Amino acid sequence: MLKTFILGAVQGICEFLPVSSSGHLALLQNFFDFGGENLVAFDLLLHCATVLVILIYFFSDVINILYDWFGGWFMKKRRSGWAYGWAILIASFLTALIGLPLRKVVDEVSSSIFFVGCGLIFTALVMLIIPLISRVRKNSSLLKIAIVVGIAQGIAVLPGVSRSGMTIAAGLFIGLGVAEAFRFSFLISVPAVLGASLLEALKMLKSPEAVFLPEGWLYAVIGAFVLGFASLSIMRKLVLAEKWAYFGVYCLIVGSLAIYLGL
Repeated sequence: MLKTFILGAVQGICEFLPVSSSGHLALLQNFFDFGGENLVAFDLLLHCATVLVILIYFFSDVINILYDWFGGWFMKKRRSGWAYGWAILIASFLTALIGLPLRKVVDEVSSSIFFVGCGLIFTALVMLIIPLISRVRKNSSLLKIAIVVGIAQGIAVLPGVSRSGMTIAAGLFIGLGVAEAFRFSFLISVPAVLGASLLEALKMLKSPEAVFLPEGWLYAVIGAFVLGFASLSIMRKLVLAEKWAYFGVYCLIVGSLAIYLGL
């Protein structure tokens, strides 16, 4: 039960910090010897908990974008949420276009400590070069922003590669301010996480044994939600303060250790 709760806590904390929750969960599941257990249902519930955090945290943004986008089909004068909604959809489409073909590769390498470590090292390098990226200011269209950030999110399906880190870095690279890069990063994560959750739910229907839930799963899901909310709030403060080096050094240490143990 303690091991299960730790997995939930790590998902909640790492899902929003640019340190790769998938990489940390893969390392912990290997360390706890969960390799023989089918945790599809458990992973699905943890992801539902963290996407709920995003929906609550960005509730007003989500409602306004949905209102403007759906209303845009009937209004002569379209509001800002119309274009923003399309940007989220385009980014999500590109994420699926890249991420879906990589699913088999991801499933194969997720159990490898070595490959997870390589992903974390890549994340570390991205975090360490963000200060250089953020100094460049470009006047990019919302379409170009959606394309670049969507591609970055697609690449981040690889274990050890941070979704939030990649998308925020891509947003800064294409010209977004820090606050807007943070906002866009997490808003486009909602369709991506819901889509991935749907695929996992379909996987459960095909494999009845995937419905297995470890002891203490409910406490783990609650822990993922509570700690996830705190983590997202902390993440925003650190992003606005541009404390990227902390995450870079952390990922470099954990990634190097994972590669050493995986050799």
